[in-house]
Amino acid sequence: MQERVDITIENQIAHVRMVRSDKMNALDNDMMKALIAAGERLKDEAGLRAIVLSGEGRAFCAGLDMGNFSATADKADSGEKLTRKPLAERTHGQANMPQKVACIWREIGVPVIAAAHGFTLGGGFQIFMGADIRFAAPGTKFSIMEIKWGLVPDMGTTHVMARLAREDILKELAMTGRIFEADEALDIGFLTRIHDDPVAHALDVAQQIAARNPEAIRGIKRLYNEPADRHLPETLMLESEIQDEIIGGPNQIEAVMAEMEKREARFDDVASAAE
Repeated sequence: MQERVDITIENQIAHVRMVRSDKMNALDNDMMKALIAAGERLKDEAGLRAIVLSGEGRAFCAGLDMGNFSATADKADSGEKLTRKPLAERTHGQANMPQKVACIWREIGVPVIAAAHGFTLGGGFQIFMGADIRFAAPGTKFSIMEIKWGLVPDMGTTHVMARLAREDILKELAMTGRIFEADEALDIGFLTRIHDDPVAHALDVAQQIAARNPEAIRGIKRLYNEPADRHLPETLMLESEIQDEIIGGPNQIEAVMAEMEKREARFDDVASAAE
C-alpha cells in the first residue's frame, strides 16, 4: 500500500504531511485511516508542543477520492443495489470515521496549525477547518464541494464554520459548491493569514508557541474549543442523519451520474411538508 501520511517530530513540533501527492491527497479509506492513526499517535506523544498539518504536491487535499463516486456510478449503471453502513452508526467514539478525520485535530491537547496551498476542497476543506490556526498560500482554492455530488458537508466541522462565518455566506457556499480563493476565505473568517510559504510560516508560528508555557497553551485551546464543541455529539449525529436520508437516493445518484457524464442533472421534485 502506498504511504498516505508522513510524521516528523523535531524540537517538540510534529509535522504531519499528507503524501498521496499523485492523487492530490484525495481521501480514500486508507488516507482517512492514516490521518486518524496520526492524530491518535500524537495525542500520546510525550513533550509535544504543537502540530503542523500540510499536504505534499499540488494540493493540501482535493477531497474525497473520485474512485468512490465512480463506484457509485458503476453500480447505478448496472442496476446493482447500493449497500453501506449507516453514517449514524458511531464507530469512533461520538463520531463516524469521516467525521473523526476532521475532528481529531480538535481533540489533541496541543495546537494544530494547518498550511494549505493549491486545492483544499470538500473533505479536504473540512479537515482544514479542524485545525486551530489556518494559513494558506495566495490563490489557494477552497470549496464546500459536497453538493456537487448531491451531499451535505458531514465531516464534523460544520459547527466550526458556523462560528467563523455568517450563516447566509455559509449557505451560499454549501448550496452552490463554488470555488473561492484565499483572499475571500480570509475575508469570510476561514483563514488566519495568507502567506507565500504557508508551511514555513506554520512551522515558525509553531516554534513561537512551543516556547510558551505548555500548560497555558493547552488551557487556551480548551478555553476556546469547549464553547464551540459543547453540543458536538448532537451536531455530529445531525450531520449523519441528514446524510443518511440523502445518500444513495435517486437524486443523489443522479447528481453523481450527471457529474460523471458531464450533463445537466434531472432531479425529482421533493414533496412539500403539506403534501
